[in-house]
This record gives sequence, C-alpha cells and structure tokens, in this order.
Amino acid sequence: MAATGKLGVFLGEVRAEMKKVTFPSREEVVGTTGVVLITSVIFAIFLWMADVVIQRLYTGLNGFFQ
Repeated sequence: MAATGKLGVFLGEVRAEMKKVTFPSREEVVGTTGVVLITSVIFAIFLWMADVVIQRLYTGLNGFFQ
C-alpha cells in the first residue's frame, strides 16, 4: 500500500474516532477545575508542613551531633 493510501486510511479512522468524542459541559469543566485547585492547595500545604518538619528534624539532629 502506498504512503498516501495509508495516510487516507489513518485520516478516515481519525475522523471516525472523533465522531465518538463527547466534550464536557461548562458546568463540568468549572466543577472539576475547582476540585483540582482545592486539591492542589491541600497538597501544597501538606508538602510545606512536611518540609518544615523535616527541616527542623535535620537542624535538631545536626546540632545534637556537633
């Protein structure tokens, strides 16, 4: 099969698959964006707190062994 024939088959399959795609509504996008933002803030706070604890443990142990 020639390269142009393969390209035609590929593009036909892409077109068929794109007809099956459903896009979310605006409400769904806004809702999931809110969940992502809130989750990101929660993880950022958790990681910040873990960093502070690890830093204090390191500083304390470093001071203890010097």
